[in-house]
Amino acid sequence: MFVDIQIPLLVGTVVVAMVLFSIERIPAEVTALALLMFLVLTGLLPTEEAFAGFSSDVVMMMFGLLIIMAALDRTGVTDLAGRAILRRTNSGPLQILAVVMIAAVAIGAFMSNTAATAFFLPIVVGVARRQGLSSGKFLMPLAFASILASSITLIGTSTNIVVSGMMANYDMRSMGMFELAPVGIPIAIIGLFYMFFVGRHLVPDRIPTDELEDLSSHLYFSEMSISDGSALVGHTLKEAHLGSDLDLKVLGVIRDDTAHILPRGTTRLEVGDVLLVEGKRDAVLGAAESDDIDMVAEVEFSVDDLPTERIGLEEVILVPGSPLIGRTLEGLDFRSGYGLQVLAINRHGETLTRKMSHIRLSTADVLVVQGDWDHIRTLERQGLFRILGSVERVRPRRRRAPVAIAIFLGTLIVATANVLPLSVAMLLGALLVLVTRCITPGEAYSQVNWTVLILIACMLGLGTAMESTGTASFLAQWIVRIVGGANPVWLLSAFFALTVLLTQPMSNQASAALVLPIALQAARQLNLNPRSFAMMIALAASCSFLTPLEPACLLVYGPGHYRFFDFPKVGLILSVLVYLIAIIAVPLLWPL
Repeated sequence: MFVDIQIPLLVGTVVVAMVLFSIERIPAEVTALALLMFLVLTGLLPTEEAFAGFSSDVVMMMFGLLIIMAALDRTGVTDLAGRAILRRTNSGPLQILAVVMIAAVAIGAFMSNTAATAFFLPIVVGVARRQGLSSGKFLMPLAFASILASSITLIGTSTNIVVSGMMANYDMRSMGMFELAPVGIPIAIIGLFYMFFVGRHLVPDRIPTDELEDLSSHLYFSEMSISDGSALVGHTLKEAHLGSDLDLKVLGVIRDDTAHILPRGTTRLEVGDVLLVEGKRDAVLGAAESDDIDMVAEVEFSVDDLPTERIGLEEVILVPGSPLIGRTLEGLDFRSGYGLQVLAINRHGETLTRKMSHIRLSTADVLVVQGDWDHIRTLERQGLFRILGSVERVRPRRRRAPVAIAIFLGTLIVATANVLPLSVAMLLGALLVLVTRCITPGEAYSQVNWTVLILIACMLGLGTAMESTGTASFLAQWIVRIVGGANPVWLLSAFFALTVLLTQPMSNQASAALVLPIALQAARQLNLNPRSFAMMIALAASCSFLTPLEPACLLVYGPGHYRFFDFPKVGLILSVLVYLIAIIAVPLLWPL
């Protein structure tokens, strides 16, 4: 009798949790933690199993993966990848969306969809930031595209491997490497078309407008020089890709300090050329990291001239009454007279086309200055300017980029070849990026999304409760009793729906492992082809579009500023499309 009470109590608890997740008055991780505590206190989940999710393979895998992804970002790998995408898409948002989704499907077919999403996540955010676009419009399509790839190959998701192993235990031939491809490829293609033409319009945009304004406005003017030995020497401006690679617009070229050349795509660069450029503050300062160009300011005023701990980069604004107004930097002999170097100038609403030293300063000009911290503050007190804020300039560890790439690829190869479990491979990769100092422990831990890890761990506890109380098994047997005597296609559909339903709160592997034995047993009792049911359940277990509880969706949940019900809003139609393709193709490829 106690078990009979447990099942409706658990079902009711899940309904309440879904309501709380949807209204989001309480943070999702708090709701998940409260759900876990309720399950323990009511006896629906044994205490000894309650916290197993915090040490589960999924949580450990995501922990290691997030550290590796942070290392790729810290070493500049994701920035380079983002530039490559921009170079091939002409910066158009629809082109970016198409390239990202297609790439996620291509890579996701041969690795974990979580890994594919995690790899592209910082790239997509970086590309959106550079273009002044909302990353929220790209991140959910990215996650969904990587999930769509799960049914193309055997190794596209570990769920397929679990199903294949269980098939062998039931005296069935194991799943072939590309056995699902005839269904998985149409699912991926139709899914991409849906997301591109329909789904993207349903994806909400909740990125704060002030963030977008900060990213898309405030263009700064600066000067760069072509260094000796630069790979750009002899190339045209078009071939240099300064716009797509460094997000800079060339306004003019000065040669031999006298010749002013109107920049054209065919203008060929020479050693010593000074480029007058315009771009966002981070792009202007980030250009200093390039080996092919130098900031003119830094050539003449090196950071080595000052002790490292005293060097500051500050954004300052010229206020009325400043002695700098109406003067030029050259006339003021600014570098020698004030001990500071101006790296960039912003004059709102005006494009500057002269050398910085020849520009007559005006009220409200914003300058990025470099120099001694204390001296900058002394000049502020003297009324030269007002400090707007410090400019954080973290130099990527580009020399360690090859190491980070090698570790990431090695981790994927080891996991894909089943040399090590995915969780072990990811934690080993995380250890290696820390040991090789691709990223420091402090930097790594600050990048880990602890909210996501708590949410996953708690929801894994719900999956355990559904299994231990017999709720999942009860639902499966209930379906067999109701639909068992109908057309086999309806039974196949019912098991697809049940697997999709259980996949939302449970892991994909757990839901497939729970439903598959019941489905195979029902198929044999009704003299149906059990392989049809095995393939249908493998497809359904990867249909995780209805909640953000799939790890790939959790990765984009926070950065995209999404809400719980944004996922069924976009994913419900996609799930129906996957079902329609599967219910037509599965009986044809594996006759009932």
